[in-house]
Amino acid sequence: MNKGEFIKAIADKAGFSQKDAATAYDAFVDVLTGALKAGDKVSLVGFGTFEVKEVAAKTGINPQTKEKVEIAASKKPVMKFGKSYKELFN
Repeated sequence: MNKGEFIKAIADKAGFSQKDAATAYDAFVDVLTGALKAGDKVSLVGFGTFEVKEVAAKTGINPQTKEKVEIAASKKPVMKFGKSYKELFN
């Protein structure tokens, strides 16, 4: 399912127009992104938790040249599904 199909499914399920569903989707992504950039943790009970994790610097190896390469520390967004949501699939 791609973004367009997802928005159409939301519109059909909620009885919205596709334009309204797209607006809601964009607003959700914008609010989530803003919260994560601000360092907040977003918990959607029954679904999951979004947060930003720190990734430590490390040494990697370039597979073509076999040279060691330093990989800088970074931050990455992560999502952990809630227990009740995961149980829906088992």
